[in-house]
This record gives sequence, C-alpha cells and structure tokens, in this order.
Amino acid sequence: MAATEKTTRTTEPTWAELLGSNNWETLLDPLDLSLRRLILRCGDFCQATYDAFNNDVNSKFTGTSRYGKKSFFDKVMLDSAADYQVHCFLYATAKVGTGEALFLHSLSRESWDRESNWIGYIATTSDELSRSSGRREIYVVWRGTTRNYEWVNVLGARPESAQELLRPKNWDKKAPDDNDSDDDDDEGVPRVMNGWLTIYMSTDPNSSFTKLSARTQLLKKIEQIREQYKDESLSITLTGHSLGASLAILSAFDLVENGVDNIPVSAIVFGSPQVGNKAFNDRVLDFANLKVLHVRNKIDLIPLYPSGLLGYRNTGIELVVDGRKSPSLKDSKSPGDWHNLQAILHVVAGWNGDDGEFELKVKRSLALVNKSSAILKDEYLIPGSWWVEKNKGLVLDEDGEWVLAPPSDEDQPVPEF
Repeated sequence: MAATEKTTRTTEPTWAELLGSNNWETLLDPLDLSLRRLILRCGDFCQATYDAFNNDVNSKFTGTSRYGKKSFFDKVMLDSAADYQVHCFLYATAKVGTGEALFLHSLSRESWDRESNWIGYIATTSDELSRSSGRREIYVVWRGTTRNYEWVNVLGARPESAQELLRPKNWDKKAPDDNDSDDDDDEGVPRVMNGWLTIYMSTDPNSSFTKLSARTQLLKKIEQIREQYKDESLSITLTGHSLGASLAILSAFDLVENGVDNIPVSAIVFGSPQVGNKAFNDRVLDFANLKVLHVRNKIDLIPLYPSGLLGYRNTGIELVVDGRKSPSLKDSKSPGDWHNLQAILHVVAGWNGDDGEFELKVKRSLALVNKSSAILKDEYLIPGSWWVEKNKGLVLDEDGEWVLAPPSDEDQPVPEF
C-alpha cells in the first residue's frame, strides 16, 4: 500500500467502509478503532480453526474439528460467542500429493475418513445481533497450516490458469491455433498457484465429506444462506491465515466472479502468500464489491512466496505492522514466530503506525501470544504453546485404563451434503 498522509477521522466509519468500500482510506494510518476490532475479530475466527483442529495422529478423528457446530464458539472460548453461530463446516481432500505437511491422517484403521480434512467453516451473526445491527454478517473462515513452513516445499508453485473459476462470458478465448505453450506465456491470462487451486477444487468420490470439492461446498452453502436471509442486509467476509489466507482470497474472487455481485464481499487475511499473477489481480479489481485487506508482519517471509520471479503479485490493500515494535515480544530469529497469527494480532491491538509508540488500544490478553508459540518474554511467566486438550484427550475408563476419549455425539464429524 502506498504511503498516505495521516488523516484522523471525526466520524464513525460505516459498515461498508469497514469492509473496504473506499479501500480503507483514512482508516489504516492511524488505524481506526472499529476497523482494528473487526480485524481482531477475523483473526480470532481464524485462530478458532487452529484451536479446534484435531492434529493427534493417534486419534481416530485426526483431521477433524474437535468441536461440533452447535457449541463450537463456546468451546474455543471466543469472546461474545453467543453473537455468532456456525452454519456449516467445510472439508477438503488430502489426495493432492502433499504428504502430511497440509493434511493429517490417523494411524488408526478405524479412521473417520482416510483422505479428508476439516478445512474451515461458515458462520453468521446471531438473530439477536443481526436485529440490533440491522445486518446479517456472513463469515467464511479457512484453516491455515499447523506445521509452519513444511508446506512451502510440497505445494505446487506453478502458476495455473484460473479458467475453471471464470464465467465463460468473461473468458477471453484464444484463437484455435494457439497451443498450451503460448497460453502459458500469455500474461493476460489470470493465473493462480497450482497448490491453492488443487486444495480448493479437488474431490474424492469415495468420501462422504469431500465428494464435493471445498469450492462447491462453499458456493452451495453461500447460496443457501443468501436465500435464507434474502430479506436482510447481507455482507460476506472471508478470512484466513497463511494457507487459509490464500484460500480466502481465491474464494472471495470466486464468489463475485460467479454471481455474488450485489452485496459487499471482503477478504480480511493474515500473512498471506501470493495467490495469482497481475492478470488475476486486475480481474479482482474489476469488481466494485470485492475488497481485500492483507494484514502482515513486516518481517514475515511467507508473503514473499511463491515469488515475483514466477509472475506472482501481492493482492489487495496492505496493513503492514511490525512485531519488533512490541516491548512484550522476544527478539526471535525464527521465521515461524514472525508468521505466528497470535503475535500478529497482538501487534494489531497495539499498532500506532511506524512512527508511533506501541500501545494497546483494545483489551486483549497478553497470554494469547503464547497460545501456540513461546514468543512472549520470559518475564511474563506464560508457558509456551499452552492451548492443549486436557491430558491430551486421555480419560480414565471404567476398567481403569487411560484411553483417548471419543467425541461426544454433538462433536462427531457429520457430512454436510
């Protein structure tokens, strides 16, 4: 984002402005309080995917959400949990040749599903909050990776045509004698990273969870929600961190490209790798109702991946914060710490610009920073990576044996289609 002169607003931004109707002008520097809270809310939605994900390969339910839809936000201890409701879960297939850097498999022969993983959820504001605010907010939340940088080496970084996502009438067809090699060199063709497309569009006909691709699940569920709340004022906000950020940008584009053209659609993402080429970004800009805000740590390396050398470009408006400004964080040399979501959210909570002093503007527990890391300075006496299941899910059964507890009935994975 180009540097702009600081302008202090004297009026509260509208909901449309918070979603980027004016490209967040006058809201980023200084960072508007309402926008700061919305960014943190989206970050907490993303963190919920990490907190709920079952990554224990000893469990029969590896790769699922530990918590069902009904009590999901209560069990991840989301602030104001009653204000939001999970409408559905989203699943992706692991049959993408990525090993276990992205998708986890149970060691048990009785696994819930051999190829699928839980990849996110769609939530809406509650009836009560929607009535009081005069709008129904829809959130699409994509899960990131649980193993830091391992996915960088296993995902296909090759740019691939986004034609499958484009409406035929919008596709500039090439002349019949053009061959694939020419097409590969055509800078005017929208392209996205092969790895993102593969995860988003892959299916497994043998799985009741991913017989439809993550993309098809999303499109169908959004259509259902729009019909359900057709008489209300709607908005769609897609969010994600890391891999999830890329899927959020890709799916936000997909929604508006394929018919969601009359309500605001925004992607508010964190630490996103690059998604597509210049032609892809140009097409994103074609849609007046589509906006992308990318929140990233200045020293994070992941937003530089795959590389401009391969034709990739950054997408959207950037809010660049610097984790080194916080006096509470260690001077870590680990790239994984620079990319950590909770560390980014901590910095957002206290960000006052490159020239301003770090000072928390909203109440946010400092201990959250160490939820899945050990980045806080030792003087705070907060253990590292403290978010774990009690006894790692083991319970004492009636025979006196310690065993992994099965999910309760409401937490059992259930196909959405």
